[in-house]
Amino acid sequence: MATEMTHGTVRGDDGLVRPMWAAADDLMREYYDTEWGMPVRDERGLFERISLEAFQSGLSWATILRKRPAFRAAFAGFDPDAVAAFDDRDIDRLLADAGIVRNRAKILATIGNARATIELRDEGSLVDFVWSFQPVETPEPRTPAEVPTTSSESIALSKALRKRGFRFVGPTTMFALMEAVGIVDTHLVDSHRRGSSGVWPR
Repeated sequence: MATEMTHGTVRGDDGLVRPMWAAADDLMREYYDTEWGMPVRDERGLFERISLEAFQSGLSWATILRKRPAFRAAFAGFDPDAVAAFDDRDIDRLLADAGIVRNRAKILATIGNARATIELRDEGSLVDFVWSFQPVETPEPRTPAEVPTTSSESIALSKALRKRGFRFVGPTTMFALMEAVGIVDTHLVDSHRRGSSGVWPR
């Protein structure tokens, strides 16, 4: 049985300490233990994360995570070239797909972001562009209340992406992206995942 601790964390049956959001259910725990905060350095993977973070806006991450298989099927595995070629028939198909979040603005943004991703290849890649905003140091939160929701780097990344045609990439959304793909490490200092990405020291 999981035990709630005094500073917003939970010690699981396995004896490992996690933030409460990561102990909500088995799916969230697996995501936290194996994926969240690990480096994503391939274009398709990073485009997927940007897309899902955009769809998550206003919803819980658990909702998006449960729908991720359906999102992948609907958006051609988040292949930017395939998504960039989506037309009105694809938009109608997506709006009728109950397996995903049927939000027209976010669907259109995802298609537009795929096209912007392709254009970024002229400057190197989406991966190089996003990772260039890695800060010099990462937060060291001891409690969930100490975990920031934005940073100067996420604000700068948001502005830079918007300038290149990306949408639904606000500073808070971009900070969440930076956490999710290892650009910053906001695992609590007593979490078993702290420093596990290899990007930042334990």
